[in-house]
Amino acid sequence: MAYVFEFPDVGEGIHEGRVVEWLVAGGDAVGADQPLVKVETDKAVVELPAPKAGTVLKLHVEAGAEIHVGDPLVTIGEEGEAVAEPAPAEAVAATEPSAPAAAAPKQAAKAAQAPARRPLATPKTRALARRLSVDLEELGGTGSGGRITDDDVRRAAQAPAPSRPAAGAAAVRSGTIAHTADGAVERVPISHLRKVIAESMRDSKHTAAHVTHVDEADVTELMAQYRAMKPEIEERFGIRFTLLPLFVKALVTVLKDHPMFNAEIDEPAGEILLKRFYNVGIAVDTPEGLIVPVVRGADGKDMVELAAEIADLAERARERRLALEELRGGTCTITNIGPLGGVFATPIIRQPELAIVGLHKISERPVVVDGDIVVRSMMYLSVSFDHRWIDGAQGARFMTDLVKLVQNPGLLMARL
Repeated sequence: MAYVFEFPDVGEGIHEGRVVEWLVAGGDAVGADQPLVKVETDKAVVELPAPKAGTVLKLHVEAGAEIHVGDPLVTIGEEGEAVAEPAPAEAVAATEPSAPAAAAPKQAAKAAQAPARRPLATPKTRALARRLSVDLEELGGTGSGGRITDDDVRRAAQAPAPSRPAAGAAAVRSGTIAHTADGAVERVPISHLRKVIAESMRDSKHTAAHVTHVDEADVTELMAQYRAMKPEIEERFGIRFTLLPLFVKALVTVLKDHPMFNAEIDEPAGEILLKRFYNVGIAVDTPEGLIVPVVRGADGKDMVELAAEIADLAERARERRLALEELRGGTCTITNIGPLGGVFATPIIRQPELAIVGLHKISERPVVVDGDIVVRSMMYLSVSFDHRWIDGAQGARFMTDLVKLVQNPGLLMARL
């Protein structure tokens, strides 16, 4: 008996998504738990597995379409069951001689909208194409009867790739040109991720009473310590070592002294949830928008472990390969704005957290030290917090303690 697989409730309050890519097509035999489709939610791109083995009889939505929980995705029949073919036009005419003439344009329109013939390829070749990110629709097959072979796929994978946005650049879809009285306008569809980001930012601004406290830190000694550590760590452990793990450890240390910045509010219960775990969100700038993976248990990891995990999370965030579990449960977030330039910014809190720390540009500037003008490595640090629950004085004390740690790496090491 055919089974209609509906878009399931994947948890985390997710109610809708967008079909990114079908991994099967009509007529394919699938096994239980075999990936069927990639769906973009407000958290990540997830692969939905087949709930049972059988034959794909029908894909109910096209790639790019938005879906909601409960919407039908795919119909799976018994193994070996054939895809239902539409009745020939002659048979329809014979059985429905009195059909109104007006139906003809509708039938023609449906025929025009029918999907193109599926490229000929074996399941093994299709799996290879998915692994090498090759679109079979764009290939001509050299095999018997135009069948696409493994060699066809490998040749396509080795061909020059189309240009992609540079790292950190915003991905803008192609749109349609519309002409207005003032000039030409390109109308570009808003991506699902961008819609989610917009809604999250709006909700946070409408929910929290945002206040940003900014302080300045002399990180000359921290930079010296970092430059001394970096070559040995990178050579010994084979990782790229950045400043970010040092700031994560400093943040966790200060969060332990200021638990309200690592808390959540349960308003219906009238309670403050002071979290005794430290899951630090790391804001990652991707071509499609801001994504915040979470380093879980940051207090129990050394800086080498943090460096490796942050690099891995950031890479997979840019490729949209993060699991939902890696995007939930954050207690406080860091956004590293410094490499992009600017003096300082006022980041928006990531709900339901109560604070977000901004790391800003490090630059050499003349400052007065003990009456002398010297050149030091200086930076601004910011913390945006929810003023409904955290007072300004608490924000100032939090930032003072954070500055002390990043200005004195010896003190930071003593607290680890």
